[in-house]
Amino acid sequence: MAAQFQMTMRMTHLFLDRQEVAKAIDKANLRAMSKAGAFIRRRARSSLRRRKRPSMPGQPPSVHSRSSTATLKNILFAYDPGNQTLVVGPVRLDRNSPLGPQLGSATVPQVMEFGDTLKITEVRVGNRWRSGVRRVRPGQPRRVRAANYAPRPFMGPALEQEAAAGTIPTAWSGSVKG
Repeated sequence: MAAQFQMTMRMTHLFLDRQEVAKAIDKANLRAMSKAGAFIRRRARSSLRRRKRPSMPGQPPSVHSRSSTATLKNILFAYDPGNQTLVVGPVRLDRNSPLGPQLGSATVPQVMEFGDTLKITEVRVGNRWRSGVRRVRPGQPRRVRAANYAPRPFMGPALEQEAAAGTIPTAWSGSVKG
C-alpha cells in the first residue's frame, strides 16, 4: 500500500511586505528625529547662561528671566511626519516683552539669533527717556531712536556642534529593526 503525502508550502512570509517596511522606517525615523531634536535642544539650553550682564556679540545670549515660560531656555522641538522635517527652537517671545510693539514682525529669539535694528519709541518720564511705558499721557514728549542689536546666535551653533559631535547621525544607526 502506497502512502499518500500531501505537501503544501506557504512562502508568502518570506517576501517583503512594503507596507510593513515603510511603517518600520517611519517609526524608526520618528524615534531618530526625536533623539536628534532632544540633543539639539539640550545643547542650545546649556549654551544659555543666566546672568545679569548682557553677553558679548557673537556669543549665546544671557538669560535674565526667571519665568519657566517666558524665557529663551523654553525650547521645543516638533516633527512633521508629512514632510519628515524637524523644527527645533525657542517659543515665540514678543507680546509681553518691553520691546513688544517695536519688534514688528520679528520675535525676540529672531533678534537674538540674527541681530536687527529696531525702532524704539521712548517717552520722557521726569528727566529720563524710557521705553516700554504702558501709560502715556497726552502731550507727553516722545522720541523714536534706532537700537542696533548684534547677533547672539545659539540655535545655529547648537545644530552645528551636535552634527560635529556625531550624535545626529548616530540617532539613525540601527534604528530599523525587524
